[in-house]
Amino acid sequence: MSAIIAFILRLLLAASLYAFLAWALYTIWHQIHISSLLISSRQVPGMVLSPIEMETASRREYNSVEVVLGRDPNCDYPIDHDTVSAHHAHLSYHHNQWWVEDLHSTNGTFLNGERVEVATVIITGDELRCGKTNFLITIKS
Repeated sequence: MSAIIAFILRLLLAASLYAFLAWALYTIWHQIHISSLLISSRQVPGMVLSPIEMETASRREYNSVEVVLGRDPNCDYPIDHDTVSAHHAHLSYHHNQWWVEDLHSTNGTFLNGERVEVATVIITGDELRCGKTNFLITIKS
C-alpha cells in the first residue's frame, strides 16, 4: 500500500513540476510578445529640415526612419550645390533618438559648427551644415 501512495505522490509531483515549467514559459513568451507589440507600434517622431539662407530649397518634414542628404536627385533631400557630395549625410532614427553621420563627404558634415566624425545624436534646434548649406533641425514629439 505504501508503494502505491509513494508512486502516486511522485506522479503528482512530476505533473506539478511540468505545470509550473509550462506556466513559466508561457509567462515569458507573453511578456516578450507584449514588448514586441509595444515596440512595433511606436512611431518615429517626425523631423523637419529647414534650410537657412537658401532661396531655392524648401522646408521638408520626414517621418521615415532614414533620410539621406546629398546632390544626387535620388536622395531623400536633394541639395543642388557644388559643395555637397552626391551622398553627403545620413540621418537615422534608432535607440529612440535621431542620429547624423557623415557619408565620407568631401567638404564634411558639421553639427553646430563641429565636424561630424562618428554618428552623433541630434536634437531640436541643432544646426546641420552639409558643405556650405545650412539646415535647422526640428524634431516633433
